[in-house]
Amino acid sequence: MRVILAPDKFKGSLSAPEVARHLAAGLRSANPALELELVPLGDGGEGTVDAAVAAGFTRVTATVEGPTGGPVDADLAVRGTTAVIEMAAASGLHVLDGGTLVPLTASSFGTGQLVTAALHAGCTEIVLGVGGSACTDGGAGMLAALGAKLLDAKDRPIPRGGAALAAVSRIVLETLDPRLAGTRFTLASDVDNPLLGPDGTAAVFGPQKGASSAQVDQLENALERYFRVLSNELGMHSVDASDHPGAGAAGGTGYAALAVLNATRRPGIDVVMELTSLAQRLPGAAVVVTGEGSLDHQSLRGKAPVGVAAAAHLAGVRTLAVCGRTTLNESTLRGAGFDRTFALTDLEPDASRCMSHAGELLKRIGATIGMELAAALEEETSLV
Repeated sequence: MRVILAPDKFKGSLSAPEVARHLAAGLRSANPALELELVPLGDGGEGTVDAAVAAGFTRVTATVEGPTGGPVDADLAVRGTTAVIEMAAASGLHVLDGGTLVPLTASSFGTGQLVTAALHAGCTEIVLGVGGSACTDGGAGMLAALGAKLLDAKDRPIPRGGAALAAVSRIVLETLDPRLAGTRFTLASDVDNPLLGPDGTAAVFGPQKGASSAQVDQLENALERYFRVLSNELGMHSVDASDHPGAGAAGGTGYAALAVLNATRRPGIDVVMELTSLAQRLPGAAVVVTGEGSLDHQSLRGKAPVGVAAAAHLAGVRTLAVCGRTTLNESTLRGAGFDRTFALTDLEPDASRCMSHAGELLKRIGATIGMELAAALEEETSLV
């Protein structure tokens, strides 16, 4: 009996590969005869590089400039001429110095350095996963790292960060790394916000990155100026890109990727399932086990477990979900494609203990699933 383990991370507790390993240990303890395939996933944000590495990519570490300018060791994944970059690794909230939020000055420069590292590795196809960023700089830092010049009215380079875009007067793209012209970019993002306006990146995501109401207005005005200057350089393509779903992803880095790098936006889970060949692995499996830390209404908007359930349904394979907690009722969970759902909070009501003892609890759930599969197989055998 073949079982596929395809979870996402349990945020703040375990990475996707760790979740898969703990579930596998529990399944094997109860049912050693099971054939297990571990296919940890991500949804374009944190954990995407881990998922690519688990699928056979090679992990490459580069020292880049973090969101506040200090050095950060960030990983990317490379296989052949394809690279997977996780923006959060270079420009994310979790690599901020001391965890201090700096909404006006945080930069995406390090993400551009990761792109350069991929180009140095000979990659001509780059997947840019953009979840978990700390910056609201419209991807200006990324472009600067790739060779663009962002200049003020006196032709001086402007400082890093979103607020500094208020002073941008000219953007020179002729100095971009020439290898970019022969590189195909995929923007892996589930965010469908535009760059500007009440649904734009500053208004919606700025507060999550520490911006006050006044700072949101400051960032919005700076991004609008940046947009106008870049539009003068690119014409209507820039205008169209600013309203394109995903332009507001990662503090507007989605906009820079769409407008300047000619990226194609795709849902993160679709990209990761393709990288891991999950759809090709599903036929013939008895069951697929997926999940994430919290199964909630946000999960229904294209998060990894729902994507797995949809692919499994097409392959005629049952889907079991495992989560830290769920706020969804049984009917909604079944409607999302989950035949059964197991929550850590069913075993341990204390949320903090769920997070600190997630591995042990996942093993217990794995053992339960293993025993149920063994019983089902025994029943089928007796009927024959």
